[in-house]
Amino acid sequence: MSTLRRWLIMTCLCLSGGIIYLLPYLREVYYIPLQEALRLSNTQLGVLMSVFGVAAMVCYFPGGWIADKVSPRKLITISMISTGIMGLYFSSFPSYKMSIVVHGFWGISVTLTFWAALIKATRNWAPPTQQGRAFGILESGRGIAEVVCSTALLALFAKLGSSSLGLSWVIILFSIIDIIIGVMAWFVLTDSPRNSLDRKEEKEKIGPQEIVKVLKMPVIWLISIVILAAYSAYWGSYYFTPYATDVFMMSVVFGGALGVGKMWVKPLSALGAGFLADRIGASKTVVWSFAVLIASFSIFILTPGGPGFVVILVANTAIASLAIFALRGIYFALLEEGSVPLALTGTATGIVSVIGYTPDIFMPLTGGALLDDYPGALGYRYFFMFIAGLCLLGLMAAIILLRKFVRKEGGKYDKRR
Repeated sequence: MSTLRRWLIMTCLCLSGGIIYLLPYLREVYYIPLQEALRLSNTQLGVLMSVFGVAAMVCYFPGGWIADKVSPRKLITISMISTGIMGLYFSSFPSYKMSIVVHGFWGISVTLTFWAALIKATRNWAPPTQQGRAFGILESGRGIAEVVCSTALLALFAKLGSSSLGLSWVIILFSIIDIIIGVMAWFVLTDSPRNSLDRKEEKEKIGPQEIVKVLKMPVIWLISIVILAAYSAYWGSYYFTPYATDVFMMSVVFGGALGVGKMWVKPLSALGAGFLADRIGASKTVVWSFAVLIASFSIFILTPGGPGFVVILVANTAIASLAIFALRGIYFALLEEGSVPLALTGTATGIVSVIGYTPDIFMPLTGGALLDDYPGALGYRYFFMFIAGLCLLGLMAAIILLRKFVRKEGGKYDKRR
């Protein structure tokens, strides 16, 4: 495969992985305009995201199995085009019931036929010794695609007067971009695994025995714990903005700037972590990232509030963001380091995703309950303490993974027999 073709493939993966989620997560940027356009209450808007979350969670495991049966090229194409077509319908701002249907469909289209296929295509893109940089480049590219596309269409929305018509055009353009990337995926991605051995493995039947085989791998459960802890920390980063306004008495604009600044950390951190993982090992990079996160959240817990400590807030937010996005950039590289067969990548991804992304369910509930029961700084401290505890659990899992399943031999990491 030519160098140009390889980088076209990665570009396609980055674009699809970054942009497909912009439609389901419109509320993150357009909460009030979307609420007004659909004429929904806060609860009803919350229901839409809950439906999306439940549909996605249910689809992680079967989606992994499908990714081992059907080529990523076909699955990613189907996902992008179907998500875009449903977006074109959603741009008409349908009824509440139909909006629920749309979000349920999106939960299926971005999970059942997309997520595991994206991970498998990325793993297939690079040789075993370059898995860290492959996933680092993916996460970095996703971040860049997301920020650039969101910023450009937000500017268009503002130019159109921040009206329902403007939001409709934003949704239409997001949808058209999805469809274009879907067509691009069909012509750019390849159905071929990375070498002849993997091609032979790909032909093997992926059935109940193979699923049981993956479930019996201790490394799968350790990776699941790592992702759960890292994703919980990512959820915690959503609270940096209200933490700045509620505890440090900063303005809403300052809090928003803190949130935007965090987004720009993502590409650099994920990319750097990927190359570091290839140099010292993914599991060792994960260990150090969790150590940094535990220290960082401990600082959040111990730092008094008020404007006098805002420098500590900003610096610590940057440090925590670096570690969070470093983990997001490399934790799927642990599949290679843990010697999970390439042919079972989809199934493995489905299993670890079901467990690893459960923070989508319990983190907002935990955060909301703690902030309601313990108003002010105390609620945030308890919440950050909970996250620090989960990061400690992730650190322990990463250490076990490093000591029992991999060892460094000639610059490479291999499974211990």
